Amino acid sequence: MMHIYLSQDIWGFDLDAALGKISGQRREQAVKFKHELGQRLCVLAYQLLKQGLSEVYGIEENPVFEYNEHGKPSIVGHPKICFNLSHCKEAAICAISDQPVGVDVESVRSFNESLVRYTMNEDEIRQIESSEDQAAAFIRLWTMKESAMKLIGTGISNDMKHVLQQEGLDFETFIDAQGRFVYSICRFIVKN
Repeated sequence: MMHIYLSQDIWGFDLDAALGKISGQRREQAVKFKHELGQRLCVLAYQLLKQGLSEVYGIEENPVFEYNEHGKPSIVGHPKICFNLSHCKEAAICAISDQPVGVDVESVRSFNESLVRYTMNEDEIRQIESSEDQAAAFIRLWTMKESAMKLIGTGISNDMKHVLQQEGLDFETFIDAQGRFVYSICRFIVKN
């Protein structure tokens, strides 16, 4: 069972009021962002998690996170609830599941060739180069890679070129209707 919460309503809430309704831990993370957009996105992603925890599990208290050695969060007191958060300048997303999950959302934007060469293998480079929309193709692959690394719990690694070749990963990728952002969800394939 997986639930996805996505919001583009970045400017539609009172930031000061919202900061007062989240955990002190998340408030500290949010106010570390230099610009208001980052603060709002950090709060919005947490609000989506709170919404999901309430709707799916009936949990009303503010979740507090603990982190593994690579920075992957889990919810204190609820080790069986798996979740992942991400945001970009257009949207925030939260995936909640009873199985490990990774999610990444990124804005479609121009990219530089050196980043492609550093992060993509030859097959992926060919996919990007043959695409009608190279920026979207690059971001699609990037979100797949990040969601996989977040699922596995290692964060961005030096082996970005080969992360999608790992067996046992299942991806869903979506682009918003206006083509402004892409998000990918990664889970382990469940064998029956």
